[in-house]
Amino acid sequence: MGEQPIFSARAHVFQIDPSTKRNWIPASKHAVTVSYFYDATRNVYRVISVGGTKAIINSTITPNMTFTKTSQKFGQWADSRANTVYGLGFASEQQLSQFAEKFQEVKEAARLAREKSQDRTELTHPALHLGSQQSPVISINGPSDDKLFRSQSADTEITTEKERLKKMLSEGSVCEVQWEAEFFSLQDSNNKLVAALQEANASVEQWKKQLAAYQEETERLRQRVSELEAQGSQEGASNVSAEETGRSVEELEAVLKAKEQEINSLRSQKPEAQDLESERDCTREKLQEAEARNEELERQLRHAEQMLEEVLSEREKMQSEVNKVGELLDVKLFELSELRQSLAKLVENN
Repeated sequence: MGEQPIFSARAHVFQIDPSTKRNWIPASKHAVTVSYFYDATRNVYRVISVGGTKAIINSTITPNMTFTKTSQKFGQWADSRANTVYGLGFASEQQLSQFAEKFQEVKEAARLAREKSQDRTELTHPALHLGSQQSPVISINGPSDDKLFRSQSADTEITTEKERLKKMLSEGSVCEVQWEAEFFSLQDSNNKLVAALQEANASVEQWKKQLAAYQEETERLRQRVSELEAQGSQEGASNVSAEETGRSVEELEAVLKAKEQEINSLRSQKPEAQDLESERDCTREKLQEAEARNEELERQLRHAEQMLEEVLSEREKMQSEVNKVGELLDVKLFELSELRQSLAKLVENN
């Protein structure tokens, strides 16, 4: 609610391959907006980028992070909380330099914010330091010592639970991005296979039509030759001279031989058409496998989203419990402060 953007840039987002730790996996198909945000309520800085409806970068800047320029237009930084390495590819060297300078400024601001937060904590709860200095007096009273031990144990348990929730959220985000990248890759392969299948179908249909046309033309010429031979055997049946008939028959025979040669050539090319048909069948099988793989990935993606929603709901519940425990700790600290003052007065009176 209190977060405000302080700097934005356009870049291609990548994440390191968790299996090899060497190859980069694109987290976005196009350049997206990458922004620095400042949360005034928690006094933290984050790098956030949203692709579509999902956050592909959600990295909290800490003083121990380092942004490294690996080339003129590419930079990267490691986020131990998200258990990944983010990479950004910019359109120009100037944009990369601006982003790196802003990263250094935000990192320094995060360091100062952490130091101020620690100083504020020491000023807000001086009873803890006074209690440690008066440990011989407080240790005389058994119940108060037991209360202090329980408060420290509850604080340690809350911190452990927070770290566990952060780890679960980061692992869920990394898995979701990996599945989405694999899903996009399979979609591209699917489109290529569909295009190859359509091209193979068009080639086969063209060969079949051409072969049928040649066969039809050959059959028509044969019928014409038979008719001319029948006319030549009947005397007086035609006004065409024998010489013209012979010439027509020779021409038709030459055309017929040419057509037969074309048919033989087409028949010799028929295995290629059969290869195209077998390739088309193989492509269709690969397409079906890719579709089945896509369905499985969609199912896994929906399951991951459901798990993420459950984790977010559990985090909200845990946050409310943490707030309640914090209020209880404040009450206990106040009671300890009053007890210390009472003991101090008792010691002075004695």
